[in-house]
Amino acid sequence: MKKLLFIAIASIFFMTYSCNQDPYTYAEIETNHGTFKVMLYNSTPKHKENFIKLANEGFYDNLLFHRVIKEFMVQGGDPDSKGAAPDKRLGGGGPGYQIDAEIGAPHLKGTLAAARNNNPEKKSSGSQFYVVHGKKWTDQELDRLEQQKGIKYNETQRQLYKEQGGSAFLDNDYTVFGEVVEGIDVIDKIANVPTGQSDRPVQDVTMKVRILN
Repeated sequence: MKKLLFIAIASIFFMTYSCNQDPYTYAEIETNHGTFKVMLYNSTPKHKENFIKLANEGFYDNLLFHRVIKEFMVQGGDPDSKGAAPDKRLGGGGPGYQIDAEIGAPHLKGTLAAARNNNPEKKSSGSQFYVVHGKKWTDQELDRLEQQKGIKYNETQRQLYKEQGGSAFLDNDYTVFGEVVEGIDVIDKIANVPTGQSDRPVQDVTMKVRILN
């Protein structure tokens, strides 16, 4: 009887513990403009696992946010950017493979998405990513996008695009696989740095990525 009672109590404890566990994986991205935290989506498992793998290998450490466009996005993850000379053209590097598209989530401000080249399958770069800075959208602009791209935004998405902003014109074309949950002000700071040729920051913006759980 005592053994059965112990098993029952242990089962209740395990179920409670499991229910209270956060089902998401988080990463911390440290830059010389501050640190921000991202949550990786479970709905994009290929991108999530690839990002975790590269981060745990130290792939992203000391790479640059090599392309920064205010009211659009900040992009990094090109291995060729590590120690790159100021005049070096960046944006073409990667780990030697692409990731199958997992397109679904909208490009709201602070979302984490995979860059890609112009391929018909919309496969993502194996390592390059961007964080959306974006702009605020009107209902009329969103209506036009719905007609042009066959998108149907729900009320929550519309409200977020209008109040917080994003880069809605990228929807249905690139995979969003996470979002900033802490430190969105860091994205604002990076988005406002002076840039030169090919939208590269005049002063290097470095990164270091660490998986938190």
